[in-house]
Amino acid sequence: MADWPTIASLATATGTLVLAVATFSSVRSSNRTARAAERSLLAGLRPLLVATRPDDPTQKVMWQDRHFARVPGGRASIEDVDGALYLAASLRNAGNGIAVLDAWHARPGSQRGVEDHAPLDEFRRLTRDIYIPAGDAGFWQAAVRNGDDPWGDALRRGLAEGEGFTLELVYGDHQGGQRTVVRFALTPIPNDDAFLCSPSRYWSLDTPDPR
Repeated sequence: MADWPTIASLATATGTLVLAVATFSSVRSSNRTARAAERSLLAGLRPLLVATRPDDPTQKVMWQDRHFARVPGGRASIEDVDGALYLAASLRNAGNGIAVLDAWHARPGSQRGVEDHAPLDEFRRLTRDIYIPAGDAGFWQAAVRNGDDPWGDALRRGLAEGEGFTLELVYGDHQGGQRTVVRFALTPIPNDDAFLCSPSRYWSLDTPDPR
């Protein structure tokens, strides 16, 4: 005689197991779909700062004390005027999203690619947010006005000795995410007051670095 209660229990257990496997597969598929959608959304918002091309328009930059500078494509400028240092660079956003510049760090000399970026707590916040539209050119600007600022002394020594400079910028998308540090090498141009500006390395602050 068949043991119907046992058969019924086994059938119920088998059905539950099949349902659990199906649910697990469905959840995994949904998670993959959600991650793919998130990556697609972030890619649509991701900015990518590079140097402008030589044929890009000259950027006209004004500081709050009404000092003006003109920075041609692919160039950066460092001026020492009446005890104040004015720094600017012509930049292009090659990404899909709006770039929002947040902080900066500059020092004399060229840093090798294997060297890490400056500690984040040493970066200086910009006094205003600078936006660069996707696929368009813009600029970065900063100033060092305090006479006893150690950055000012170091940058002036670099200017006097004809050194190159390392400029690092923190930027992100317009929602405050995808923060990135980009390093630019500022190389002196012979018989010219400007510097050649070229990116050398990027660090992602909000996602794992593939390197």
